[in-house]
Amino acid sequence: MKLMSLNLYITLLSSLLLNKVSLGVESLVGAGILVLIGIIIIMAVGALLFFVPAAVIAGVVWFLTGNELYAAATFLVIAVLSLTKKK
Repeated sequence: MKLMSLNLYITLLSSLLLNKVSLGVESLVGAGILVLIGIIIIMAVGALLFFVPAAVIAGVVWFLTGNELYAAATFLVIAVLSLTKKK
C-alpha cells in the first residue's frame, strides 16, 4: 500500500513538473517570436528613414518637371549615393 502511494505521488509530481516546463518553453517561444517581430519592425523603419531623402528629392523633381522617368532616375541615383556614402 505504501509503495502504491509513493508511485502515485511520484507520478503526480512528475506531471506537475512537466506542465511547468511546457509553460516555460511556450513562454520562451512566444517571447522569441515577439523579439523577432520587433527586430523586423525596427529594420523596416530604418530602411524607410534611409530612403526619405531620396524620396523627397525625387518628389521635388517630379513636381518641377512632371516627368516620372526623371523622378525615378533621381530616386535611384540618390539612393545609390546614400548607400555608397554610408559605408
